[in-house]
Amino acid sequence: MNLRQIEVFRAVMTTGSVSDAARLLHVSVPAVSQVLSHTESRLGFPLFERVKGRLHATSEARQLFREVETVYRGVERVGDLVRELSDRRQGSLSVICSPSIGQMVVPEAIAHFRSGHPDVRVHFHSLNYRPLKERLLARQTDLGVSILPVDHPNLHTTPIARSRIVCICPRQHPLAARTSVALADLAPYAMVGYASDTPLGRVIERMCIEQDEVLQRTVEVGTPHNACALVHAGSGIALVDEFSLQGWPAPRFAVVPVVGAPDIVADLVHLRTEPLSPIAQAFVRALRSVLLQRGLALPTAGLA
Repeated sequence: MNLRQIEVFRAVMTTGSVSDAARLLHVSVPAVSQVLSHTESRLGFPLFERVKGRLHATSEARQLFREVETVYRGVERVGDLVRELSDRRQGSLSVICSPSIGQMVVPEAIAHFRSGHPDVRVHFHSLNYRPLKERLLARQTDLGVSILPVDHPNLHTTPIARSRIVCICPRQHPLAARTSVALADLAPYAMVGYASDTPLGRVIERMCIEQDEVLQRTVEVGTPHNACALVHAGSGIALVDEFSLQGWPAPRFAVVPVVGAPDIVADLVHLRTEPLSPIAQAFVRALRSVLLQRGLALPTAGLA
C-alpha cells in the first residue's frame, strides 16, 4: 500500500463511509471508491463488506488498521518536524526540559529572553527523561535542560545549574525550627514520597539504602511540585529539590536543608554535531541570568 492508499483506507475506517471519507479528504466519492477498489485488488482480499447499505470492515481490515495508525502517526511527525524547521528559519527557538526545572526557572528565562527578542517564536515543552532524549536525538528541538544525565555520544552536555535536596514541612511542624535534618530525623513522620521510577524517587531510595533508613511514605506523588502542594495543604512533610521549590512563595512552608543529600545537577543538552544557534545562545544567557539571580548557577566553561 502506498501513502495515498493508506490515507484513503484510514479515512474510510475512521468515518465509516465512502461519502464521509471523500468529504474528509476533499475529493469526490468516485475517487475514493476507485482507490479503495484498486487497493483491494492489489491486496487480493476485501477490506469492507456492504451490509444493508453500510460498510463493515473485515477482520483483515481491522488488523491492517492498527498498523496503518502507526504509519500515519509517523507521517504526522514528519509534518510536525517540517513545520518546526520552517519556524526556525523564520526566527524560532525550541526548548525542552525536565518538569522540575520547567516549573518556574525555564519559563522565567523564556520571559527574560523574549523581552529582548520579541519577534522570536518560542516552543517550550516540559518532558520526562525518555521523550526528552528522543526529541534531542531526532533534531526536533534546539536544546534541552535535563536534571538526569543524558548519556549519548551524539549529545553534548554542560552542567549549568545545581539544586540541593531540602525538607519542606508546615511551619508548625516539629522539624520546622531545625537548621538541618538527617534522614533519621524524618523517619518518625508521615512523608509525601515518590515512586522509585521517578528521578527524585531514585535519589531518595539510594539515600535510604546508603544510610540504612526507612521513611514512612503515606502519600505517593509523581513530581516534587505535587509534593509541595500536598505539604502546603497539610498532608505531611516531603523531600524536594530546589528547582521545584522556585515556584512556591517562601512563606508557604518551612524549608530545611538535608544533611548528606546529593546535589541535583541540571545539564544543558544539544546535538554535538550542531553548535547552538545565535538565538539559542541568547536564550542560554537569559537562563544563566535567572539561575544567577536565584543562586542556582554553575560555571558553564566549554559551552558551545
